[in-house]
Amino acid sequence: MTALLSTFTTLPFAQLRRNRYFYFYYDGFYALFCVTAIAACHLAGYTGIIHQWRWEYMALFPVVLYAGILSNVFVHVCTHNSLPRPWNRLVGELCGMVILTRFASWEVLHQRHHRYSDDLVKDPHPVSPSYWKFVAHHITGLEPQLHQSVFDLYGDTPQNRKIEKIRSVVSFLTGVLLVFTWYTVLGTTAFVAFFIPALVAGVLHLVHFNWCTHNSFSPIHDFKPVNLNHGFYKIGNKLFFGIYMHANHHKRANVLNPATITPSLPITPPPTKQEIIDGKALVAARKAEAEAASELKKAA
Repeated sequence: MTALLSTFTTLPFAQLRRNRYFYFYYDGFYALFCVTAIAACHLAGYTGIIHQWRWEYMALFPVVLYAGILSNVFVHVCTHNSLPRPWNRLVGELCGMVILTRFASWEVLHQRHHRYSDDLVKDPHPVSPSYWKFVAHHITGLEPQLHQSVFDLYGDTPQNRKIEKIRSVVSFLTGVLLVFTWYTVLGTTAFVAFFIPALVAGVLHLVHFNWCTHNSFSPIHDFKPVNLNHGFYKIGNKLFFGIYMHANHHKRANVLNPATITPSLPITPPPTKQEIIDGKALVAARKAEAEAASELKKAA
């Protein structure tokens, strides 16, 4: 009983450290859950929550979007054990289902982000000046970084590479099954009109939050965790439990609302026009120096 309780309360990365094959049990549980839910809906003749569309329903979209963003916020919260211990795993898994990533990969990769924050090679999502390039890298870089997390624990061997390839396929197919489960439970109308748009908007918001709170606007590309609390970010801190107070979060990651930390680290203001001009000049000079050094090295 104690071992079973530990399984349902211990965070995934801790379980991965103890069991090389954790992900296969994890994905197997989700696959069984999804197949059972789909089968139950079909056997019961269930066809979704909206049977006849009315445009008035779109008034609910802001609520759905807010719930989706909060799901990302609480997955983040639960990766740091910020809730009472028995609740972190449960809330994390429920919110992970809503945002489709599931909790395990979110938590494993986020722990890696904190360990190697803004490292161009080891951070799952190192910041770059371009938001859309960051979006692309954020998506394409996650699976390789998940592989590397496993290799760091168990070694980068041919056998482990083979297992990780299989694990990737199993996890992807389980994710597809989870999407189909939501489609079955919500029905075509609610899935297309609410779930997918809120999911996409929520992902773009999540990526933007990661981007801007690592000083992406810095004219000199001084990328690091910062506290933002002006304009939209001030409103966002009120709505989303202080998520833009990110320097505070990296200082004390297990605090539910980083805006409540005292004394707080400094707030980073938006750059002035002169700082932007000076920063561009400095970045251009650094680039020219690097290119000149590269040419000298080739000539030598």
